[in-house]
Amino acid sequence: MKPENDLDKQTTETGEPGHVFASYELTRERRGSMTPRQRNLLIIFSSLALLVILVIGVVVWRRRAAAPTDEATTPVVSVKVAKAEKDAIATQIVAVGTIWPREKSDVGVKISAQIKKMALLKNKLVRAGEIIAVLESRDLQAQRAEAVAALNQERANERSVTTGTIPQTNAQDQKALRDARAKVATARATYERRQVLYENGGISKKDLEASQFDLTTAENELRLAEQTVTLRATSLNPNDRALAAARVAQAQQHLATLDAQLSYATIRAPITGIVTDQFQYQGEFAAAGGKLVTIADMSEVIVKAPFADTVAAELKVGDPAAVLPTDTSSEEMKGRITLLSRSSDPTNRSVEVWVTLSNGAGKLRANGAAQVTISANSKADAVVVPTSAVTLDASNANEGTVMVVDAASVAHETKVTVGIRTKDKIEIASGLQGGETVVIEGNYSLADGTRVEVARDEPATDTKKPEEK
Repeated sequence: MKPENDLDKQTTETGEPGHVFASYELTRERRGSMTPRQRNLLIIFSSLALLVILVIGVVVWRRRAAAPTDEATTPVVSVKVAKAEKDAIATQIVAVGTIWPREKSDVGVKISAQIKKMALLKNKLVRAGEIIAVLESRDLQAQRAEAVAALNQERANERSVTTGTIPQTNAQDQKALRDARAKVATARATYERRQVLYENGGISKKDLEASQFDLTTAENELRLAEQTVTLRATSLNPNDRALAAARVAQAQQHLATLDAQLSYATIRAPITGIVTDQFQYQGEFAAAGGKLVTIADMSEVIVKAPFADTVAAELKVGDPAAVLPTDTSSEEMKGRITLLSRSSDPTNRSVEVWVTLSNGAGKLRANGAAQVTISANSKADAVVVPTSAVTLDASNANEGTVMVVDAASVAHETKVTVGIRTKDKIEIASGLQGGETVVIEGNYSLADGTRVEVARDEPATDTKKPEEK
């Protein structure tokens, strides 16, 4: 069948349905005159249009049906919580100090001499009294021998002045004195025997008188000998005797000085400790007053730290302190305040505080730096919460908020006032009574009235094999 007009001809040639549906003014008779191909295209495109309309309707219906459900659902936020407890808390005051040994000694020389013997001692332990250096002292030993000879000479001179200038005469006088004493003793014994005989009629009175005369003569000779010795000793010039004694004392003092200098030639450790510095070595010349080594007793150390004078007023001797070395990987150590300075540094308004602690393991080094943390202004029964539970209005503010979870697992924003702060805890001065459940993780930007779910910490997984356990 041929096309009836130009429109049908165009449709047949192009096969495009757009031209078929271009005009809805076509009459039923003309539509009835479509070809089968045109009818099939019309059915296909009509079906596609209906399917698109159906899909759009379903999507719109689902969105409208889902909207009331979303509005009625309350979001649940996973958080971690903790209890507001009553516990002790104290202000943590921190300062950086310097580590000093409990006892320190700079060992020097007192005489100028060459170092004859001295080992390498740095970083070595020395005991009190141990010899650490020996100086050359042969010249001092020679001077000492000369001083001994001079002392002996002065002592001899003193004896000569005291006992007289002629030793033989002195010896004769001493012999005469001894003979006179012996003669008196003999005469007295003879007289006493004859007196007994005379009383018994054995001898005459003349013989008794002769014995009495001999006794009197012997006593007179004894007195003469004693006076001779006394006059010889006292007739010397007292000034000569004093001068001789002074010379002996001077010689003794010179010898003592040389003995002291000889003792300085052997240098010993005054304390037990570690040699932290060695300034001179064997073979070098040591000048009097110069330093040889520095010995430090590090078994116990003192950390000297400057604290603000306003803070130091809250401290007292005996307060506990924690010391953490900054130049080593040592763990925190415990000590106590042993000294609070009575004066303040006018430059930075600080007070020096001493913290003493044991260093038996040798973890702390002399002149090292350490962070000192002292607990002050403590409270025994304060309401405390973890620091992460409080959102402060500002970093230095005393007011903030805490999210409190009620029995229905709903978080409520609560205004609080804070007090003492530490690294991991903070005091709630007002706003909480203790016992409340507070959010410690997940409270950032958490809205008031939000339902929450407490997250449980997962236990650590044991990855060891059965044979390793």
